[in-house]
Amino acid sequence: MTAREMIYLREREMLAENATFTQNTKGRLVPIVEDDLRSEFQRDRDRIIHSKAFRRLMHKTQVFLSPEVDHYRTRLTHTLEVMQIARTIARALRLNEDLCEAIALGHDLGHTPFGHAGERVLQRCFDPDYTHYKQSLRVVDFLERLNLTHEVRDGILCHTTGGAETLEGRIIWYADRIAYINHDIDDACRAGILSPDSIPEKVRRVLGNTHSERIGTMVKSIVEESPRCGDIVMGDEVGEATKQLHEFLYENVYFNPIAKGEEGKAEAMLETLYDYFVRHPEKMPSEYIEIAEKEGVPRAAADYISGMTDRYAINQYKRLFIPEPFRG
Repeated sequence: MTAREMIYLREREMLAENATFTQNTKGRLVPIVEDDLRSEFQRDRDRIIHSKAFRRLMHKTQVFLSPEVDHYRTRLTHTLEVMQIARTIARALRLNEDLCEAIALGHDLGHTPFGHAGERVLQRCFDPDYTHYKQSLRVVDFLERLNLTHEVRDGILCHTTGGAETLEGRIIWYADRIAYINHDIDDACRAGILSPDSIPEKVRRVLGNTHSERIGTMVKSIVEESPRCGDIVMGDEVGEATKQLHEFLYENVYFNPIAKGEEGKAEAMLETLYDYFVRHPEKMPSEYIEIAEKEGVPRAAADYISGMTDRYAINQYKRLFIPEPFRG
């Protein structure tokens, strides 16, 4: 028996009836020969981890733009926290951890530099329907051609809407939300924008007073409530407190001038870069010139901009628009 066959046997013995069994995957866009050591969802995980887009997440903004202090979250550390929370939920519900892991690791591959500020720029300049989750699917399907399974692709595309086909995919919607709500509070407290006591008392009474208590309460609520309805859900009281905490963050962090004071500059910079590459497509790397020839220059410029890290975008702007002093 191969290692892959042993994985499939363990899934049949241990996973819940409503779990997604790897052996029943709907397959890939391009069929490939099975691997003796890994399941198909494990192979997807490995393909994502070894992708260029995954490595670039380490230098993309989560909330605080291009942070120089080491302890603030980036898009990569956010992704790892989503993965950890998703696997914890999946394990407790006897769902497919490998599928959750692959979706979580790939869910933000298409995110722009400077967080949602970059997304807003491409919505204005390129296409009002541009979203990071559609771009993430474009990254795995076309830009890097990872040829992932249907279930992972569906989970990536639906991670923001919560409408994934699989229970594992629907876990990612909750895991993403749990991760960013709690780590954004942690980072905001580190930045002096919030204090733990500033969180509404009625929210703290339900969810807890610390980072770990809040995550534990949210995860436990999902684990306890989901089996009762056959879907991934959070209990009413915890769900309402989580919603209130999310609204509190919007009011006090996501539009806070200290946290977001540089976003206007970032948006102006990305708009300038997008306009420049639309007018000068020959200045883009060769792979994007090929996209321009096939799908049009705006599409290629959007792909190029969305793939940039914060520091790469800044350096490109400096190179193109900031004069170098004469050195003789």
